[in-house]
Amino acid sequence: NSGMVRMQDVLDPDDPGIYRALAGGVVAAQLLHGSSDPIGGQSALVKLKWGSGPKELLIKDADPFIKFALGENVKRSRSPRSIRFPRSLMGLEQFYTSAFQEALDYNQQWDAYNNLSKRAKSSTVAPRKILVHDAMLEILRKKRFITAHSYQQKEMLMLMNVAEKFDFSLNTFTHALEGYRIADRMKEHGVGGSTFSDRWNFKWEARNAIPYNATILNNEGVVTALNSDSGETMRHLNHEAAKAVKYGGTTPEEALKMVTLNPAKLLHLDDTMGSIKVGKSADVVLWDGPPLSLYSRPEKTIIEGAIYFDKSKDEHLRRENQKERSRILKKMEGIEGAENLSIRISKERVEPHCETIQMQN
Repeated sequence: NSGMVRMQDVLDPDDPGIYRALAGGVVAAQLLHGSSDPIGGQSALVKLKWGSGPKELLIKDADPFIKFALGENVKRSRSPRSIRFPRSLMGLEQFYTSAFQEALDYNQQWDAYNNLSKRAKSSTVAPRKILVHDAMLEILRKKRFITAHSYQQKEMLMLMNVAEKFDFSLNTFTHALEGYRIADRMKEHGVGGSTFSDRWNFKWEARNAIPYNATILNNEGVVTALNSDSGETMRHLNHEAAKAVKYGGTTPEEALKMVTLNPAKLLHLDDTMGSIKVGKSADVVLWDGPPLSLYSRPEKTIIEGAIYFDKSKDEHLRRENQKERSRILKKMEGIEGAENLSIRISKERVEPHCETIQMQN
């Protein structure tokens, strides 16, 4: 259980992925903990304000979220060095049940201490502050909301049952590749689905995914969004939305909602984001053609009325960078030993995502 860690403490405002996302017409993101722990860290909701500091990226007054994870990732049963619980999918249900029950027991200890008289408190040691339990209590009090990494229907059903046992609802199943099988149950529970457009069979637990998942969930009345889970896919979420039109016959309007208004609803931000409306925060993307077209590119990406990406400015900066590079190389000509100098191009760092098992050195 790593529910005490916070993504907002490790924000990198200089990550070039922010600018690349802006160039693809993306204005905001939910930054999630990895999927190696059944209960992961507290997520951060950010607007991609390139050039701002880490605090300025955070969306003010946004509801707090936390990452849960189901499936093979959390078992680590393929690692002979792992001896932690759970080692099986069946152990996950007990893991979650124990985490919430321990939080309730912890709360009782604090209630008992707080109900002591002032005199009794002076001779009593207060219970130990445990941040993990505090996070679980926020969930039970409906003040923190769960985004759960998931693939298979049986696990999603299990987690919904655990949530209902403790009288709260899950917020979002991320990926939810078998959501089409239990769309009616998801609708009944009130949980949304943020899925891949057409990724399947990349590992055993994803073998039953279909490219019609988003359309079926949406038609059933589940709030449906399309997620990227990578810095590369994040640059063209409009193309991911277009696949729902191709595969499922979703209307362009409904498909576009899967990367605009619906994600805003899942993040409880639709009162200020997700659509163009008087009173909202003016997060707008201007395209040079139909947004769902493969040939369209963003002309400008605007956040809260300020332009954070401009295609014409970007093209100008690229030309200036090339001129500066040429100037430096020319300056090096004639310097003794310059012929032995070389410009080293480092390999681009491989960014981890929720499916990353092991990072290469």
